Amino acid sequence: MNLSEIFFQAISLVGGLSFFLYGMHIMGEGLTKISGGRLERILERLTDSRLKAVLLGAGITAVIQSSSATTVTVVGFVNSGIMKLGQAVGVIMGANIGTTMTSWLLSLTGIESQNFFIRLLKPSSFTPVLALVGIILIMRAGQDKRRDVGAIFIGFSVLMFGMETMSGAVKPLAEVPEFTGMLTMFSNPILGMLAGALLTAIIQSSSASIGILQALCATGSVTYATAIPIIMGQNIGTCVTAILSSVGAGKNAKRAALVHLYFNVIGTFVFILAFYGLNMILHFAFMEVPANAAGIAVIHSLFNIGATILLLPFANGLERLATLTVQESEEEKLSEFARLDVRFLETPALALEQCRHSVNEMARLTQENVTTALESVLDFHRNKRKQVKETEEKINRYEQELTEYLHKISMQNLLPENSDDCNMLLYCIRDFERMSDHACNIADESAKIAKSGAIWPKKTRKELKVYTAEIQNIVSVTVDAFVQRDTDSARAIDSMEERIDELNKKVKKQNLKRAKKEKCSPEIGIFMNELSVNFERVADHCDNIAISMLGQIDNEDGEEEV
Repeated sequence: MNLSEIFFQAISLVGGLSFFLYGMHIMGEGLTKISGGRLERILERLTDSRLKAVLLGAGITAVIQSSSATTVTVVGFVNSGIMKLGQAVGVIMGANIGTTMTSWLLSLTGIESQNFFIRLLKPSSFTPVLALVGIILIMRAGQDKRRDVGAIFIGFSVLMFGMETMSGAVKPLAEVPEFTGMLTMFSNPILGMLAGALLTAIIQSSSASIGILQALCATGSVTYATAIPIIMGQNIGTCVTAILSSVGAGKNAKRAALVHLYFNVIGTFVFILAFYGLNMILHFAFMEVPANAAGIAVIHSLFNIGATILLLPFANGLERLATLTVQESEEEKLSEFARLDVRFLETPALALEQCRHSVNEMARLTQENVTTALESVLDFHRNKRKQVKETEEKINRYEQELTEYLHKISMQNLLPENSDDCNMLLYCIRDFERMSDHACNIADESAKIAKSGAIWPKKTRKELKVYTAEIQNIVSVTVDAFVQRDTDSARAIDSMEERIDELNKKVKKQNLKRAKKEKCSPEIGIFMNELSVNFERVADHCDNIAISMLGQIDNEDGEEEV
């Protein structure tokens, strides 16, 4: 083979690798979208059963075809306090098992047979059909979910085309002594591990690096002696993604990333020592046999399953090792906004779910603030006003953090229902914050009333008690409806707001009559008017929240009808 032929084969190899990586990206993105964050929400509700955690991690990784995505999500959960470090250990181990599914899919390219039914299993036979179905779904489907299924088919077809292209490009290299000589260098366990780790760290995907190794098997020059240490190194290199994602995160997130690293490093060295120790005694004959794609998948699976079986009983030890590595002098405090982790933006549905939890917290704080302010009207105490002010500052921070995070989510590629949910949350955040502002106004008016020493007429005081009770009720119903996503309660808020409007008119009218008849002091009339304005505004914002909730439900129903 001359130099020009080698050059063109190299171009073909790079092109095949590009198709392979792009196909993997498109397929993974489609799988993530079609899951709608449901898989991650299952992880969020994970029980304390370590075996279940392993199975869950394996299953989710097999579905989304990315152990890196699973481990990065787990790091985010640990960072935000949703998942404990002990729970994360099992999921991380399971993710390593789940990633072996990709190598088995890629091994289908090595099928060689003249039997019609067996040939149908070869990707070059069925991926053109998948690609055709995929493009029809993308171009003709009216629903996003069908387009996502089409993207998965297209991604898989492109991935397999890239794999076939890489295999075809490297086959002639078997005749190049320099190339085969270079491959034999990696039969040295240390050099092979370094090469595998470096390649995987660069492309940040163990599935992709396994695919490249399987493609190289087409040359017939990759023996098992060469492949085994490279596979071991690939398992170490895949930890880079999780470690990078933990940079700037909390200490528990760093520990989760280290658990992933320690699991793979310890598992690799135990396997290497045991395997090569036995090889020195037994001299395995298969070591010099050329590896094939299926053989690579077998080794990859045996290692990851074996490492999990070996280290699962020592999961607590891995957790302690990570804790000893990343120590803290005092208990680390978790931020209220730890849920709003940038790692979740890769899965907008999951990011919205975490955002929803924080908005629920904001809603409860708002309810608490309005209640405290209303209590201070007839029973003023300086501490209550101080409490209202402090809670208001906290609610302002919620508005700032949540609005910023939701804007980041809105810049992602959202499904229509996710976009509606994002807009609804933005509207409701603004209304909750404004309700808290009015709570501050009510507390300020209460302070003025207490300072003035004005005496409330009995009837005015009685009306005020009824009025404050109505406001407390509508706020309570609104917050409960929002947190529980109760549309029936949300529909009842409009009539409650109308009743408050009528009550407001009645109170103002009675207050004006008393002022004219001089049955109450003028300043009481002014105070009562100011309180009524803020009461009415609070009810208006409750109605706005109900409208936002019901508007989103109407949009979802309309989309389903289409």
